[in-house]
Amino acid sequence: MVSQEIMPDHVHLFVTAHPKFAPATIVKIFKGITAKKLFEKHPEQRNQLWNSHLWNPSYYVGTCGDTTKEVIERYVEMQEVK
Repeated sequence: MVSQEIMPDHVHLFVTAHPKFAPATIVKIFKGITAKKLFEKHPEQRNQLWNSHLWNPSYYVGTCGDTTKEVIERYVEMQEVK
């Protein structure tokens, strides 16, 4: 992971990955591992969530294209909750 910012209702991640890994697979792994770790540490949270699901099934993925790594990192960092 290159950078991250956690918001009240979503998470911004800037990651680099080998092209053989589909973005959907990366998101699925991230959501699965984080939910498992949270519920292991705080099992009571499972009862407070709708159908015991931590994550919404949707996600957004974008690519860098012509934008530099520094511009994206700066964008993610600027998403801090004020």
